[in-house]
Amino acid sequence: MNNHEIDYKIYGDDMQFVEVELDPQETVIAEAGSLMMMEDSIRMETVFGDSSAGQGSGLMGKLLGAGKRVVTGESLFMTTFTNEGSGKKHVSFASPYPGKIIPMDLSELGGKIICQKDAFLAAAKGVSVGIELQRKLGAGFFGGEGFIMQKLEGDGMSFVHAGGTIHKKTLAPGELIRIDTGCLVAMTQDVHYDIEAVKGIKTALFGGEGLFFATLRGPGTVWVQSLPFSRLASRVFASAPQSGGSSKGEGGVGGLFNMFSDD
Repeated sequence: MNNHEIDYKIYGDDMQFVEVELDPQETVIAEAGSLMMMEDSIRMETVFGDSSAGQGSGLMGKLLGAGKRVVTGESLFMTTFTNEGSGKKHVSFASPYPGKIIPMDLSELGGKIICQKDAFLAAAKGVSVGIELQRKLGAGFFGGEGFIMQKLEGDGMSFVHAGGTIHKKTLAPGELIRIDTGCLVAMTQDVHYDIEAVKGIKTALFGGEGLFFATLRGPGTVWVQSLPFSRLASRVFASAPQSGGSSKGEGGVGGLFNMFSDD
């Protein structure tokens, strides 16, 4: 294997974190800001890009790795955690919002996973975090994630996170499913991804599901989330107090009495 072999354990239900066990000199890479806690003798270092084995060691190689992360909307930097002690040590990483952490062994998934651009959480050192460009204009403009998605390549363990409940679906050759464009979390490289316009003017304008579906055709494996962060954020924003007033839907019976108050 080119990647470090790491063990892990996932804790929690809706607000999960993953605890990674590192043998001496083993390293895990993670998104900047995802650290929850770590034990003594673990060295933390900030690096450009993903510090994968395939990335050039010179200045141009580092700039290229950092540039790929800027294009995907991520931070310029990633963080590595290396066990410099003599025994096993543990480091934990937390999800940024309610949902699930999905462990993926890339050696069992064809060595490559394509995922939404903010899904990556952590991985064994050696996993390459790059970009995947959508080849079709329709998928690029209307696919929810734009032209750019993340790709994770290697043969080690990776961890991605998504919102709500996660459903893993295996597609047979030629089998097709349609999902909301924001609900796609990840897919194997063999899955054919495209978009499809919602049929019918009334359905498109008043159906409340957007104008386009993501169409995924097998063979391959797809991970779908029940609560995209964008949907959660829009509901929170819609319910937030406007101009300093009380939030919409708040108050119940108390709101009825407020109608008759003198204030």
